[in-house]
Amino acid sequence: MEAALRTLELTVRGRLDGLLQGNHLGLVPGPGSEPGDSRLYVPGDDVRHMDWAATARTTAPHVRETMADRELETWVVMDLSASLDFGTAACEKRDLAIAALAAVTHLTRGGGNRIGVLVATGEKLVRIPARGGLAHAQGMLRRVASTPRPPEGTRGDLAAAVEQLRRPPRRRGLAVVISDFLGEPDWERSLRALSARHELLAVEVLDPRELELPDVGTVVLADPESGRQREVTITPLLAREFSAAAAEHREQVAAVLRRCGAAHLTLRTDSDWIADVVRFVLARKRAWSGGR
Repeated sequence: MEAALRTLELTVRGRLDGLLQGNHLGLVPGPGSEPGDSRLYVPGDDVRHMDWAATARTTAPHVRETMADRELETWVVMDLSASLDFGTAACEKRDLAIAALAAVTHLTRGGGNRIGVLVATGEKLVRIPARGGLAHAQGMLRRVASTPRPPEGTRGDLAAAVEQLRRPPRRRGLAVVISDFLGEPDWERSLRALSARHELLAVEVLDPRELELPDVGTVVLADPESGRQREVTITPLLAREFSAAAAEHREQVAAVLRRCGAAHLTLRTDSDWIADVVRFVLARKRAWSGGR
């Protein structure tokens, strides 16, 4: 595990270093508490940041940018329930979730910033206090990666984990939720309440076999969070119905996250996740800078 974590650290730092120098909220550029410059409104801007004085003076809609606080506190809700112990491509979803945590850690570390984690397995909840520094970041990743897998049949509870992050209230900062977001979105209310106080990022981890079934004949499908198994024969009709249901669920998750005001990053076990993170960060930077 030590060798794997070291390789992961070198991969993240080697490919992301220098990407966002000069931006305080590197991963999710967003508002702080100090007023900044005013600029023309562009579609997608938060209307809560409208600068009505500049709008009235120029007769063109303007928004007021804000400068981020000097120190950022980031908290991550890490879903390591049994459904993430699955993968049919380059890695398991669990491994990809840990890689996402490493990227968040790297992109928010430095300058007195702190990061903490709530690890939820369904069996237990582990809280790692928010601290700064390289030693803390490495120890945090090591502890998360070594979290025991939950027993088969243990259901995860993402909503409960998000609620634990809300209480007690913390200073405004960045809240990150890393999960596969399977099942009903019973976490919506908790996530909405979290986004009212913090900048919110949702990282969705997926495996291609959750989106479409291969033509392999008869297989046994298992639900790791309930222990139920079912033998099915994959026919073209079943494959189409499965893909349609999976696509509908993904669209539902995306719509709920939008309603919660969350930035949404999707990572897949069969794609270059570092490249996906880079594209996401650059898109967010362009959106917050008005396309500049």
